[in-house]
Amino acid sequence: MPVFLALSLAPLLLFALIAILNALTFPRLRAAERRLDTLPLVSVLVPIRNEAGVIGETLRSLLAQTYPNFEVLVLDDQSTDGCADEARAAGGGDPRLRVLSGKALPTGWTGKVWACHQLSEQAAGDFLLFTDADVRWQPDALMALVSEAQRTQADLLTVWPTQITVTWSERLVVPLMAFSILAYLPVLAVHHLSWPVFSAAMGQCLLFRRNAYQQVGGHASISDRVLDDMAFAYTIKRHRLRLRMADGNGLIQTRMYRNWQQVRDGFGKNILAGHGNSVFFLLLSTVFHWWLFIVPWGGLAVSLFSRQLKQTIEYVLWVALALLTRALTAAVSRQRLRDALLLPVSVFSMTLIVFRALDWHFRGGPEWKSRRLSR
Repeated sequence: MPVFLALSLAPLLLFALIAILNALTFPRLRAAERRLDTLPLVSVLVPIRNEAGVIGETLRSLLAQTYPNFEVLVLDDQSTDGCADEARAAGGGDPRLRVLSGKALPTGWTGKVWACHQLSEQAAGDFLLFTDADVRWQPDALMALVSEAQRTQADLLTVWPTQITVTWSERLVVPLMAFSILAYLPVLAVHHLSWPVFSAAMGQCLLFRRNAYQQVGGHASISDRVLDDMAFAYTIKRHRLRLRMADGNGLIQTRMYRNWQQVRDGFGKNILAGHGNSVFFLLLSTVFHWWLFIVPWGGLAVSLFSRQLKQTIEYVLWVALALLTRALTAAVSRQRLRDALLLPVSVFSMTLIVFRALDWHFRGGPEWKSRRLSR
């Protein structure tokens, strides 16, 4: 086997092994099989900015939870589409719901972080649950979430909602989030090693114990971060607190985006921050993924055309290992198995998103919901 092929297969084998291990060990939310011993007050905190059309359904799903002890606080971050009125209408006068008006964004803060900080100041709960306006909750979801937090004694429990994907742009790109977590990051290392490098979190569902949230300084400690979820994951680990992850398992679901422009800009605003705001590492990552997931298809085509049986077999092995790993992560995260065949197209789509991120970077930082974000 040529050296270059061995060097290429090595990371793929590692990713495959991590994916198999995570498939066996990654916790999944399950409806609580028994009544919880304690029912702490949970403050469900939802920042909204121009979320008309989605916030009503989200709030109705939250207010229909079987968990008996919670409040829902919604903060309108200076929206212009009337979503605050939609939120109040969805509540139908339910005393568990409060809709707050956000203050002007101060210098040095990103919009979502500032909104979440204001929500935390109004929350009364023993647990603080930060979630997004487009997340849908099955009736037993909050009960399952609190049960998992109590079972694991998590200071921060983060859950990856089951992603609903409809259009081709969503199907090509959104499942790569699960792929990157399930194939690159061993959940056992996240749970049992103190090194911050083994950290991850999903901002769509962050459940803090109040005392842990206060101990790490809350959102004020990450005021200028674009990736607030990852910043909290690192901070929790640095404070030697307990970070736990779980899969939403259909109990918590979301449809993040609805077309290519939303997919491109939504991922584009975060991807550079996800690489430590380093253009070099972002480009290196792009080349690395092209090498692993696109180049072998070209090599396979050339070897087939030239009738090089040995090279064809080697490239088939390379391609098959990549596709099977992607398919396994799709199965674990409730995505379409057949979309794994489009992995090279997914990687190419991510490259277009990288171009968008770099364009924003050299023009002063990404834009999102009519605001310029910090780099």
